[in-house]
Amino acid sequence: MTELTELVGSWMRLQRWYSTKSVEPRLRLLASFEAEPAADGARVLTHFFADDAPRLPRVYQVPVVARAHREGDPTAYIGEAGGRHLYDGPADESYVSSLLDLICGVGRTQGADAVARGYRIGEALKLHSSRKLTGEQSNTSIVGELDNGELVLIKVFRVVQDGANPDVSTLAALTQGGSQRTPALRGWVAGTWPRPDGLGTASGELALAQNFLSGAEDGWELAVSAAERGEDFSDRAFALGAGTAELHAQLAEVLPTKIATRDDVAVALDAMFQRLTLASTEVPVIAESRAGIAAVYALAAESAHPLLQRIHGDLHLGQVLYSPERGWQFIDFEGEPLRPLADRAIPDAPLRDVAGMLRSFDYVAGSLARRDPPVDAASWAARARQSYLDGYAQVAGSAVADHAALLDAFELDKAVYEVTYESRHRPAWLPIPLAAVNRLLSARVT
Repeated sequence: MTELTELVGSWMRLQRWYSTKSVEPRLRLLASFEAEPAADGARVLTHFFADDAPRLPRVYQVPVVARAHREGDPTAYIGEAGGRHLYDGPADESYVSSLLDLICGVGRTQGADAVARGYRIGEALKLHSSRKLTGEQSNTSIVGELDNGELVLIKVFRVVQDGANPDVSTLAALTQGGSQRTPALRGWVAGTWPRPDGLGTASGELALAQNFLSGAEDGWELAVSAAERGEDFSDRAFALGAGTAELHAQLAEVLPTKIATRDDVAVALDAMFQRLTLASTEVPVIAESRAGIAAVYALAAESAHPLLQRIHGDLHLGQVLYSPERGWQFIDFEGEPLRPLADRAIPDAPLRDVAGMLRSFDYVAGSLARRDPPVDAASWAARARQSYLDGYAQVAGSAVADHAALLDAFELDKAVYEVTYESRHRPAWLPIPLAAVNRLLSARVT
């Protein structure tokens, strides 16, 4: 399998979803499973590769369609191995069709060391056509048109981890609870594969399918467009805040909640200090503000905490869509990419999501300030932030006012997290979170 591994490694490093940007992949093939052959005779396989390039090995799911002749989408071509031409699975309808068959329980897989099983909510899904979307950084999404004319969004997880993926478990609970704030989940595929350390097997979700919202607009693009034109965003920010509070209320109804204990507070505080230490190490200027940041964290730890529950976990304007028929819709419940999967479903304070959205409005202004010529959207962002909080309070009452110290700490923690993220992935954007850290600390002094 050396030929396959080398071929996939060369191709993988050029993909946006390859998460270790600064190094060459060092792949090991862990296992594979094969679906039923396509109608045209193409083989549909899913490979699991361990990448030993990062400090902790990561496991990638790489679905491929193997054809005897070079007749697939040229933009999805991986190369030739074993006498067959390989194409990226999500760009090929043979793979997408087999994935939906698997979700509906009519497909089968064969593999000595890896298996997969589908789960369906509601009616069966039969593919008519599909197209892969572009622009994503961590997963691959596909729009599938069904035989009955419905559209579904199919998400293929590229980095797979041992444990339940909250993108599936959260959306499944909300769908079964009748939520109108999320696209309905239609089904998913779970699988097992060998652990990269050789100690047993891992299991987790490989893909999901949910309703596709036709005509919905991306929240980030809506906000940036309004800000650069100087259009008031207050009404939409207010509605987004109210929608966030409604989502939190629904999550508290369909998934477990718990009263925050001293241990819970200590664990959360320790995680915040770990992120602070990491940011201070990678971006030394943060170390100069460590004492002030620590004081904000300590005050929050001493304050009263709300009921803990499942939250979105990585809420920002890029994780919401505006639908003319349904209003604001919330998507992508995987949580923060740098957090271990097991930590992302732990009950948390809803204000962590609120802090994430506040930071996102700040990012709109920060990104426009970097334009040539720059666009000053600072006052736009301030109004949007306040309107968002007002909308949240309309539904959640005094939740923000009662836990103001906690919200301050969460927003500062999010900015510190962004410092690490930007230093690793987008150094040119590093001034945005650095300025936020200074602003948040200065606001407390004044």
